[in-house]
Amino acid sequence: MTIQLPGVQIRLSRRQQAGWLLLAVTATAACSAPAAPASGDGTSIVIGAAWEPENLNPILGYAPNGASKIFDGLLDRDADLTLRPALAATLPTVSADGLTWTVDLRPGMQFSDGSPVTAEDVVFTYRSVVAPESQSPIAAEFEALETVRAVDTDTVEFRLSFAYQPWAQRMALGIVPRHALAGQDIATAEFNRKPIGTGPYQLVEWRAGERMTLRANRDYYRGAPEVTDVTVIFATDDNVRAQRMAAGDFDATALPPRLARSYEDRPGHQVITNRSADYRGMGLPWDLPITSTPQLRRAVNLAIDRQAMVDTILAGKGVPAATPISPAMTDWHDPTATFAFDRAEAGRLLDAAGWLPGPDGVRGKDGVRAELPVLYPGNDVLRKELAIAAASDLSAVGISARAESATFEQMLERRTTTAGVWGGGDPYDPDSAIYSLLHSRYADAGGYQNMGRYQNPAVDAALDTGRRTADTAERRVAYRSFQQAYVADPGWAFLVFLDHTYVLRDGWSGLQSQVEPHDHGLVHGPWWNLEQWTPVR
Repeated sequence: MTIQLPGVQIRLSRRQQAGWLLLAVTATAACSAPAAPASGDGTSIVIGAAWEPENLNPILGYAPNGASKIFDGLLDRDADLTLRPALAATLPTVSADGLTWTVDLRPGMQFSDGSPVTAEDVVFTYRSVVAPESQSPIAAEFEALETVRAVDTDTVEFRLSFAYQPWAQRMALGIVPRHALAGQDIATAEFNRKPIGTGPYQLVEWRAGERMTLRANRDYYRGAPEVTDVTVIFATDDNVRAQRMAAGDFDATALPPRLARSYEDRPGHQVITNRSADYRGMGLPWDLPITSTPQLRRAVNLAIDRQAMVDTILAGKGVPAATPISPAMTDWHDPTATFAFDRAEAGRLLDAAGWLPGPDGVRGKDGVRAELPVLYPGNDVLRKELAIAAASDLSAVGISARAESATFEQMLERRTTTAGVWGGGDPYDPDSAIYSLLHSRYADAGGYQNMGRYQNPAVDAALDTGRRTADTAERRVAYRSFQQAYVADPGWAFLVFLDHTYVLRDGWSGLQSQVEPHDHGLVHGPWWNLEQWTPVR
């Protein structure tokens, strides 16, 4: 038996067919009339999430850009990404040299255990992020911090080592209570799974690998949420989420565009499309023979038909990518920094580099075949289709490329010998989207930092200038210089920027669109402002 989802075909064994038929009957019944929200009155919602967090500790990288539901930062963002006070009483004041930032706390704020929020909690949070023993995965984004101190109970002073203009963006980091973590090994603390925060929701239960339950914080300073109960069901496989949405298990979920498309005319549902700075791209290994020079990496980029990927795989929901700076970042994006789809020029570059076609059509040089495996995470339909398309395009110019399923751990282990389809990016500032991804100082850092070991002095210089100057006009020049230097010597084959697509049952008002970062589980998505939704009764 074969089942067909939009853009996906799945073969089932005889043993699986009975279960699928039962699911199909359930899904048909669910789609025959507008479905009511999970609670019947809109006060509860069930969200199918594409990922499960490793922890719920901001120090360890949970929701560093705000909107976490459980924590508040000093600042947060409105629908157009403008920073506004949250735990801070007002926007921070900045010294003339850009090195000292002072924040006054909003009076009367409390954590969910009833303890007051003080300047010492803020100091502890930020010191812990940059402390080497914490091994925080977001520490690189806070490198400008020299010192942080409590001026008094309600005032915090940050002293920077250089005038880092994006520091205000770093103030969206959730604040944790010092008393709950001081003196503990932060990596293993119970707090990581039983957090204490100030946000609009509190964690009730977390069943690892299955679900998370949140309940409204009745004392939330912006008012108690009307959607009082939130159940997050973890379903990392795109097809599984599509099936469970059809079966009525979810009120909302994220789906790849081709899977979401079937809901566009379905009664009782809406498809939501949000622009993003979220890229998908192939990291190219610096040491692999076929990607070891700028000329060869340009050939790889010119061989790929990105617009075809947007038109087919994304069903038009996205734009081609050339660098990690999204067109959604209008103040920073350079529209001239692109790669044309030009197989003939890709072939000429490969010929000039001595990589010539063999009898089987695969190029070779000095007895080495032109091979470039393309890895993708196996449960991600979108990345799989992008990997297959990219591999096909590369094969057309004589590079033996094959798409292979792998875990993220395997992709990291093989990052110096294979390409991998990765994702990332945020719309807040170029520095956080690029610096640790492409600066040579991270070439041997491991993990998700500079995975291909890319090194380019002109790129380094532009990124350092963009990070260290406080003048906005100079920063724009620096990031345009970065983009031009990068397309001359690429370290990735960035493929597309996604429009994030979601399916949501009718039943709520108050939704607002927002340009989104890569992270779009419970944190970002249509529900970024869930605490402001109102059930439609």
